[in-house]
Amino acid sequence: MREIGPHRPALNALRTAAGRIDTATPAERDRAVDALRAFAILGVVLGHWLVTALVADGGALHTASPLHHMPWLAPISWVFQTLAVFFLVGGHVATKGYASARARGVTYGKWLGSRLTRLFKPVAAVVTLWAVVACGLLVTGADDGTVRTLVKLALSPLWFLLVFAALTAATPLLTRLNPLWPLAVVLHVDLVRFGFGGPSWLGWVNLAAGWLVPYTLGAAWTRGELDGRRAGWVLLVGGAAATAGLMALAGYPASMVGVPGSAVSNLNPPTLAAVTFGLAQCGLALLLRERLRRAMRRPLTWAAVALVNLSAMTIFLWHQTALMATTATGLLAGRLPGLHTVPDDLTWVAFRLAWLPGFVLVLAVCWSAFRSYEQGPRRTRGRRSRVVRVHRRSGRTAARTTHGA
Repeated sequence: MREIGPHRPALNALRTAAGRIDTATPAERDRAVDALRAFAILGVVLGHWLVTALVADGGALHTASPLHHMPWLAPISWVFQTLAVFFLVGGHVATKGYASARARGVTYGKWLGSRLTRLFKPVAAVVTLWAVVACGLLVTGADDGTVRTLVKLALSPLWFLLVFAALTAATPLLTRLNPLWPLAVVLHVDLVRFGFGGPSWLGWVNLAAGWLVPYTLGAAWTRGELDGRRAGWVLLVGGAAATAGLMALAGYPASMVGVPGSAVSNLNPPTLAAVTFGLAQCGLALLLRERLRRAMRRPLTWAAVALVNLSAMTIFLWHQTALMATTATGLLAGRLPGLHTVPDDLTWVAFRLAWLPGFVLVLAVCWSAFRSYEQGPRRTRGRRSRVVRVHRRSGRTAARTTHGA
């Protein structure tokens, strides 16, 4: 029987739009870079949605994690903690962009100012909204601990942007830095902290040194030093083996994200295990480049990746707000499983998976309301020119800004 119905025209229109985006993409563009950035962004979003619980306890909300109650779920964090890929791609793009700017005669100040403006402009909307929300909650008598919990979750993505901004500013000094140097710093910091009982504050040195490792790997990628598959395999196998050894022999946590109540977090600040795990992730990313390039030849797939990159900062900055908005709205119906309950069994996991479409819907509302801070105001033109402009702007933005990289 011949398929008929209203879906075929919509599908044809989608394919047409995707074809236009594909056609508008410069042939020399490395689509694998955009794909890695998009996957890293979506990995962080899904990871937070899966391991962050806001438990309703009387009139207050407090954070909890299924990884605390079910530590055998730690491998989930291995899949969704993709920050090293952010910094790998970010270092690659920033190094390439700075070299291109110098070739065009653009000064360092102008180059950096342009990048930081695009980086922090979307932040203003998040900070402003949550300042108003926090004040409103306090005025209406909300629990102080609940307000602190919500604000901390909403603004937690900002630490990443501050670190990335600092590394971006230092790009001219980092273009030739061997990743082994910051790796050695992380190693010695952890040795002093955990081996000799050094002060815990010393670990915050790794906030810069730890993320310098994948960032400088990105610079090495730009220089062509990681083009062969051998480099990817060395990073993947060596990083995975080192991480397994640190967990099994040195007592590092298995989870690659922070777990409430744990004495040591691999992420806050980064530990040697987090850095070696990041090396394995970077190796896998490098090995997947050719497959991603082939996959990105499909117009529909490439269009989806291009649009994620276009909205990367909006997605990254607002995904925690989407989680909290869904949680707060759900309280009107009572204490709902997978949303307000303690994440201590697989029933919670099943219900949390069922809530994911709701989080996506609320994030889509946030995207619609605040994407102009990232993309600029919409202008009405013909349909074809809008589609082409969306892609071209996505390409320029992805190539010249962090956007989660």
